[in-house]
Amino acid sequence: MKRCDVLIVGGGGSGLAAAITAAELGKSVILIEKAPAIGGSTGWSIGSITAAGTPDQHAAGISDSPAEHLADMPAWAGAQANRDNMELCEVLTTQAPGVIEWLRSSGVEFIGPFEEPPHRKPRMHNVLPNSRSFIYHLSRRAAKASVEIYVNTCAQRLTQRDGRVTGVEARDSRGETTAFHAKAVVLAAGDFNASRDFKLEYGSDAQVSIPAVNSYATGDCHRIARDAGATILNGDIAFNDPRFRFAPPPREPWLLSLPPIKPLTRLMRWGLQNLPPRLIRPFVMSFVTTALAPEANLFNKGAILVNKRGETFMKDGEKIGFGIARQPEGVAYALMDARLVNMFSKWPNFISTAPSVAYAYIGDYVTNRPDLCARAATPTKLAAMRDMDARSLENSAMQSGLSQGPFLLLGPIGAYTILADAGLAVTPRLEVTDATGKPIPGLFAAGSTGQGGMLLKGHGHHLAWAFGSGRVAGKHAAEFSSHF
Repeated sequence: MKRCDVLIVGGGGSGLAAAITAAELGKSVILIEKAPAIGGSTGWSIGSITAAGTPDQHAAGISDSPAEHLADMPAWAGAQANRDNMELCEVLTTQAPGVIEWLRSSGVEFIGPFEEPPHRKPRMHNVLPNSRSFIYHLSRRAAKASVEIYVNTCAQRLTQRDGRVTGVEARDSRGETTAFHAKAVVLAAGDFNASRDFKLEYGSDAQVSIPAVNSYATGDCHRIARDAGATILNGDIAFNDPRFRFAPPPREPWLLSLPPIKPLTRLMRWGLQNLPPRLIRPFVMSFVTTALAPEANLFNKGAILVNKRGETFMKDGEKIGFGIARQPEGVAYALMDARLVNMFSKWPNFISTAPSVAYAYIGDYVTNRPDLCARAATPTKLAAMRDMDARSLENSAMQSGLSQGPFLLLGPIGAYTILADAGLAVTPRLEVTDATGKPIPGLFAAGSTGQGGMLLKGHGHHLAWAFGSGRVAGKHAAEFSSHF
């Protein structure tokens, strides 16, 4: 048996934030992580954090506040606004500016803020150079705070005594079980979008075959908490359209081997702010990896999806991710003509939200991801470049009204599940509650595990919640542990 004041389950952004916070309050902390290394879904993220009232906004002459941020949240939720947990949204918007400052104090650097309607003010802060920076710096801060970390360790069940949570039983990669005894437990192992069982319970058979970006996000914390009396909120709307992402580069850029230390990220920030875009963007875009995904707006404006045979395939009313998943090898390509290429070469029509540079346009892909780009004067010549059936691609273009050459084919694009937006019911102190709304003593949750009925639409809200809720959960778990 291993003992500590606070036990954290999950080594992503929320788990690391909770662990560091509790440890820096003087508590002994153990963190267990199912995967062979820490990082979680945070390490796979685009890397943007949406916050209001930050020094970055002030430096840019933007007057903003958490209250104004909160007022904009219903616009993101749209028709589902009545399902959102506005009490927790207030926690999110209040915590978010402090998250930026806390991460900076850990060594993380940002560029921004950038616009993203329907936010009425620029609030998106993008990490430099990419989301690996979060894990790089927070893992070092956790080590400095004496957080004890066990990887390849999967939580199996919560232990309880007289209704109070007292720890976790976990299994390592060899199948051996270890009991972790703690005065307080924080569940922070992400969501359940990689779980077959949860997909069948809350989603559909079609979602089971779609791979997850983070294969370790199997809802272990949701399961063990529910076994202990907790409830899951918004399960019925957790699985939406699977996301779609471009294939990773054939080889990882050598720049990614560089550690995201302050001298490098500060140089990048200075370059982005002061050098001509034609000089700095190629350097920054070299850090872009699999986080890049085409925005749905590309297809709303007229680009079409074709499969490896050059055929269109989307059914009426079908969600894009499901359509791609049905295709040979589960991949598709985006076809555009000259009119669309010109349209998506400048604001406000961007192809992707990109780490560090906020938005990526056609030119960024042509220059920095030529492996994804095929250009030709006609669809017939384009088909030859991607070994497609020429007649099929020609018909697809003609029937879709794409007629102005030259043409561009972007891909391959694969379908994935990224997140399942259903979390445990929690209080604003991130205490996990039972079916009656009463806190389960000693049990806290953060990040996607403790999403508590929030919808978190738009870029930057999931990471803001991961770090913000992790800090809140870590603080209150530390306080709770002081009573025992």
